[in-house]
Formats: sequence, structure tokens, C-alpha cells
Amino acid sequence: MTNPNDRLLPTDLPESAAQLAAALAPTAAAGHFDELRGAAAPARTAPTDRMAGASEAPFSIADNQDLSRPWADFFEQLGPEGFPDLDRRMASLQRQVRDNGITYNVYADSNGPQRPWSVDLFPLILSPGDWAHIERGVQQRARLLDRVMADVYGPQELLRTGLLPSALVQGHPGYLRAMHGVQPVGGTHLPIAAFDMARDAQGGWWVVTQRTQAPSGLGYLLENRLLISRLFPEAFRQMQVQRLAATYRALLDGLRQMSPAGADARIVLLTPGPYNETYFEHAYLARYLGLTLVEGNDLTVRDARLYLKTLHGLQPVHGILKRLDDEFLDPLELRSDSRLGVPGLLQAIRAGNVLVANAPGSAFLESTAMLGFMPALSRHLLGEELALPSLPTWWCGEPAARQAVLSQLPHSVIRPTWPSLQRPPVLGGTLSPQDLARWTERIQGQGDEYTVQAYLPLSQMPTWRTEANGGGSHIAPRSVMLRVFAVCDGPGSWRVLPGGLARIATDEREIASMQRGGSSADVWVQTGGPVDTTTLLAHNQSAPAVVHRSRQVTSRAAENLFWLGRYTERTENVTRLARIALQCLNGEDQSSQPLLAWLSALAVGQGLVLPSVPPATQARRVFERSLIAGLTQPTQVTSVGYNLRGILGAASAVRDRLSQEHWHLIVSTEAEFFAQRANGNGGADDDGDYSPLEALRQLETLSGRTAAMTGQQTDRMTRDDGWRLLSIGRHLERLGFLAAALEGGLQTGTVFDESGFEAMTGLFDSTITFHAQYQQRRDMPALLDLLVIDRDNPRSLAWVAQTLRGRIVKVEAAAGTPGESAAAGIPEASDLSLVALCTQDAGGRYAALEQYLGACVRGVMGLSEVLATRYFTHSADALRHSVGA
Repeated sequence: MTNPNDRLLPTDLPESAAQLAAALAPTAAAGHFDELRGAAAPARTAPTDRMAGASEAPFSIADNQDLSRPWADFFEQLGPEGFPDLDRRMASLQRQVRDNGITYNVYADSNGPQRPWSVDLFPLILSPGDWAHIERGVQQRARLLDRVMADVYGPQELLRTGLLPSALVQGHPGYLRAMHGVQPVGGTHLPIAAFDMARDAQGGWWVVTQRTQAPSGLGYLLENRLLISRLFPEAFRQMQVQRLAATYRALLDGLRQMSPAGADARIVLLTPGPYNETYFEHAYLARYLGLTLVEGNDLTVRDARLYLKTLHGLQPVHGILKRLDDEFLDPLELRSDSRLGVPGLLQAIRAGNVLVANAPGSAFLESTAMLGFMPALSRHLLGEELALPSLPTWWCGEPAARQAVLSQLPHSVIRPTWPSLQRPPVLGGTLSPQDLARWTERIQGQGDEYTVQAYLPLSQMPTWRTEANGGGSHIAPRSVMLRVFAVCDGPGSWRVLPGGLARIATDEREIASMQRGGSSADVWVQTGGPVDTTTLLAHNQSAPAVVHRSRQVTSRAAENLFWLGRYTERTENVTRLARIALQCLNGEDQSSQPLLAWLSALAVGQGLVLPSVPPATQARRVFERSLIAGLTQPTQVTSVGYNLRGILGAASAVRDRLSQEHWHLIVSTEAEFFAQRANGNGGADDDGDYSPLEALRQLETLSGRTAAMTGQQTDRMTRDDGWRLLSIGRHLERLGFLAAALEGGLQTGTVFDESGFEAMTGLFDSTITFHAQYQQRRDMPALLDLLVIDRDNPRSLAWVAQTLRGRIVKVEAAAGTPGESAAAGIPEASDLSLVALCTQDAGGRYAALEQYLGACVRGVMGLSEVLATRYFTHSADALRHSVGA
């Protein structure tokens, strides 16, 4: 079979891979800097399609300039397979992204699809000289922004002297008056700052935007580095690419040093939650740095101090690395409708009890309009000219700037000044004369709402593109913007991460935005000296290192693990119940009235059928159709579909604790279960109902999937307190369900019916064991011995109760929970007597058995509330503390 890439290569091959790349790669568009060749791109008369195999022109090295030295080195290290191997590497890259579950959720919708993270095969390569210039300029700008923020929330000299317009600062919704006069813990306002930069046609770097609230990218660029360095190991090693770990360690050490507790500080990473577009990055970064990933409801403020709600009670928190915009931080003082923040957090910050990176109130620095004032601010505050210039920017709220820029609109970009406007940038060069006139009128009337920035054609880097429908693969230049991070490694000191996040436009348009479908690239910074081999892994297994890497089980994580266990067990239970019901309704047992009465009552009790539906004893087919129709009803409480959605929701909240296999299994199971019904598969009738046969097939498939989930939870998770809560949730559901089923079997007489007897052992998942131990016996002693008393049967009530009590005792011991054990409500199984259970009173009732089953049902009903009060909400002592000082 012919390799499709063979047709990409010219017949007259050059001597080196670098020469081949120079010949095959089109130059950048005219007026753009060509990263591949390290020079401004010459004018092109027509695009080349040599890489698509459409051109029959003879091969000539003279057609293209030579590559820059870094790129030549990169292509020379491709290995013996060279260019024909790039498609394989690209497929491997995409597979790793899927396997690692790297996502960027553009719409941040709980019901929307998770979009895989997009990363290109080639890295953006920066020479030591380029990086030295960038590093010096970024460090300077980080110092400058911190000084600006210190003045704005302090003496406000810049506002009084007019170096910064008051309307631009105090009129910005991100300016927080509640933070005026507050000196941040550690003295640094901006431990992290990010700068988006681009090259002009001459190769000079310009700052286009700056990010200070919660700059994203620190996690994604790490994942990009791991992915790309593994695909090009020789090039990565030979080209002296600087490592990243030292900067992350410096950030972590700096936060601890500046926090109130010093080296013993507990730092957490605050995320909006799993539906945020960059949640993967939050979880990944927390795991890499060894921080506890928390949401707002994981934290609470008591007496102006911040605490983490854990299974061991409230633990003090001394620092927050926040990935949450400022306006959502504290519903008491900021947005009252926010459910993402922590009530009283600003009070704790003002009291100096918690370090927040970055300090709230920095959003005004992100306004594009601020860039126009940075040169003068640098001269005033630092006594220095900016090493990295800002792209020429004019805030139209100033009359002089507004009048000066109106004539330049056709060659500029119009941006909103305030984030609340939520308007995309407008390229003046794309506007018609009529549109330009309308924009001119708009800016003259509402100048403060608009900022005009000079248009800069972005530099273009090589990317590897695979055409659809077998069109082949080729190198294509794409516009790129570079995001670089400065992190504080101590009070008043910053260092620049040697790398960054390159954002690539998807096509020839210069929209390098991940929210608009853009891609990303790793950034390789070459060093002329030795490569830093620092790692975040401990060099020795000393006690502090072990403590640092240990994982706190937050109350929110514990609660979601608890419900993950409950929903998984519920799904297994109702799936098995639905299967048995459909088998009985379509088999030889459909004439057994006790069996039909028992199944009807149990199906209604478990939410599979609505109470208004006639029981199977009265209208068997109506009951059957209602049962089948309700399987995929996600809003019908405790239906199979509802419980599957519950599993997915709980798993989403603790995704960082699940293996990739476990997570993929949950996602695919939920999607396939609903897709079968939505696609009309299964021999559906005109009214949309499944046939019983196809419903049974669907349930059998689901049984196998839920059994695999159980295996993942049993064998693939660390046995910490979080896992014990998951196990408690499973066994709590199992005990309640089986006890209620057996209780209903006694009341309807099902256990005395031959068909009902078999159905009961099937519901307990003990049919094979029963027949192996008791042969053909179908009497109460045999049934109760296996399903109630047997300590070796994991489906017997005694085994479940004993395991449940044991798990609870271990959690309480680890948490040091005082008072009566939560297990007190679960009846002891040690005193069970088969003789007593099988004894009937004068009315023919099994009083002792009914009493025990009732105790099991009541015990599990109260257990959930006790656990929630003690370990999830910590409401038992909430009234003893105030939020403020």
C-alpha cells in the first residue's frame, strides 16, 4: 500500500531535512514575520501547493530562503523517518490528548460537548537572544503593574497627577473600592501576570494585552510541553530547551514565603468548578503543584479567618491561587448572586489572614486602554523606558486622543474599553466607508467605551495540517500570538517562565483565540548555558515532602464521592430490577400474581414507574410500556437515566481523583445509553417505545458497564477517607434496597411463590451461589441463611451491614469524631439467629425478620443526614462562629 505522504516529497530530494523543509514550507504572508525563516516574508505572487501534490513544477532550493538556525536544527533532528513520519506523530498527539482527557469547554455548558484541547505538532522556537529581550521586558512590566496597583489602592498619586485618568480606573467595573487601603499579605499585589505579545514584520516584539485577574495557560502549556517533547525527544534534548519546573517551584515557594504561615502554609487552588471552560487546567495545575483543588463551597470564613472544610473538620487556609474572576469572589461584598465565591473572603483578606494570588481588584489593568499609559507610568514609577513596547493604543475617553485617532480607524483595531460590553474587536480595514462613518459617530458620542489600537500583522509560524477527505498533509504558515508568564518568587521579585503558550489562528485570518476555535503550540526557549534540571518531585523522602504531596479530602470531594458511590449502586440496583421485571413480564412467570404485585410495588418505590400507572396485576402491558418508556427519562427521579446522569455529575466534580479509564467509562456509558433511544435504535414502535427485547439488550449492556465502574472504584482508587465515603455510599444504598426488597417480598408473599423465590435470589445477585449451596431447596431457612446471615456473601444483609459499619468506624477514627458513632443506627448482624428469623408468630408473620429489615431501612435513611451534618456541611458548629471579625 502506498504511503500518502510519498506524494508530498519532490523527486529531486535535497541533501538535508532542513533544506527539504525550506522547499516544502510556503513563506509567510506578505507583511508578516516568518518565524520559520527568521525574517520578514517577501511578497508572493501566488500561493504554493507543492505540499498538496498539485504542482508539477521542478524542485528548486532557490524558491525559498534558508531556514533560521533553530528551525534548521529542529528539522535535522526529525530522525530517519523524516517528513513521512509526521502524520504518525500527529495521530499519536491527538490520541494522547484524548487519552489524557485534555479539554477546553468553549461554551462551558453542563450539557454541551467537551471539546478536546487543540495543540499543533510543531513548537514555536525562540532563540536565546529573543528570549533575553522578552524576559527583561516582562520582568519590568510585572514590577510596573504591581507598582501601579499599589498606588491605585494606596495613595492614588497617579490619579491626582493625571498620569492615569480617574474615569478609566475608578469607572472600570473591576476596580474594587472595598480593597482601597488594603496592603496584601506579603506586600505583592500580582504574584502572577501574563502578557500577550506579537512580532512585527521586522521581528520586534510588542505587548498586545495583559492579564492580571486569573491568567489562564499555566496548566495547558505544561501539558503541551509533555506532549510535544515526547514526540520530538532528540530535538528537545539536542536544542538545549530550557525546562519549566524551576519556575513553578519558585512560584510555590514564593507564595508560601509571603503567606501568613510561612513554609507551613496551606495553599489551595480555587476553581469555579467542572463546567468552567478551563477546568481541566485547574485540576492539572493543582495536581502538579501539590495543591488542594477547591470550589467556593469548600471554604468558609469564621472570625475573619479562612478554613477548608474537610472530613477532619475545619482546617486553616493561608493562601489561595485563584482561577476565579474577582467579581465572583465574595457574594457579601461583590456580586450577591455568585455561588462560586466564599462569603466573607474580602474581610479575611483585609484582616491580613490570607494571601490571594492575585489580590482582588486588578481587573482594571486588563483594559486595553491601559497600554497607552504604560510608557509614561514606567518613566514615572521606575525611571525607565519600557524594554518591551506596547502596541500603540489610544483611549477614546480623552478628547485629544479621540480626535487624533479617528482618521486612523481604517488602519486600526477598535476594542471595547469595559469588559461588560462583551463586544469582539473590529478590524478597521474590513469596514466599508458606511460602516467606518457609523463607527466614527459612535466613538465621538461614547468615546470612553472604545479603545483604538494599531493593527499589527501577527508573525506566522509553521504548522502541520492534514487536509480532509484524504487531501494529504502539508506545512502551512499560521498567525501566532505568544503568552508569557511572570511569577513572583519572593516579595517584590519576579521571574519569567522560560516558555509560554502560543495561540495559533485556525486559518489565514488573524484570530488567535481558543474561544473561537484556535489552536495552541508548545514554546521552546533555547538556552546558551546549562539546562535547569529542577523538578517538583522531592529529591528525598523526607517528612515535609511527604506532607506536601499528601492529598486533603475536602468535604465537597467527600460528598461527591459519597454520591458517586450511591448513584453507581442505585444504577446497578434499578437496572437489575428492570431486567428481572421485563423477563418476568415476557416469560413463563407472568401469571404469578404475588410476583407481579411485588415487582410493581418495587418499581414504583424505586421510581421506575409512576404511581399513577396501573400495576402489572391489573394491566400487564401498560405497566410494561411505562417501565420501558421511563428507562431513559433523565428527569424522572431514580430512573435508570436519572441515576446515570447522577453518576456523571458526581464524577465531574471529582474528576481529578478518577483514572482516565474510569472517567471515559462513565462518559461513554451515559452517552451511549441515551444515544440508543435518541437514534431510534432497538426496533421502536411508532410511538417511540422500545420493544421489550431491545430494552433487555440495552439493560444487559448497561449491567456490564456498571460492573466495570464498580471494578474501577474497588480496585483503582486510593483507600483514603474519600474512597471510604464512596464505599459507604454504595453499601448504604445496597443495604436499603435489598432490605426493602425482601420486606416487600414478605408482604406480597413473593418469597413463598416458586417464581418469586427465583426472582428474589436474582435481585440479590445470588442465584448461582444459592443453587450451588442449596441445590433445589426453596424454603425460608435456605433463603434467609444466604440473603440475610451469610458473612461470606457480599450481597447478604449481614455482610453489607458489617462492612458499612466498619467503613464508618474508620472514617470517624481518622477524623477524630466525638460522640455517638453514625453507625449506631445500622443494626448489628452478630446477634442474628436463623432460628429466630424463621420463627412465625400466631398470625403467621416472621416478626423478628420484619423487625430486622425495618431497622435496616430506617438506619440507612438517617445515616445520610448524619454524615452530611458531620463531614459535608459542618453545620453542627456553624452557629458558634461569625463570618467577620
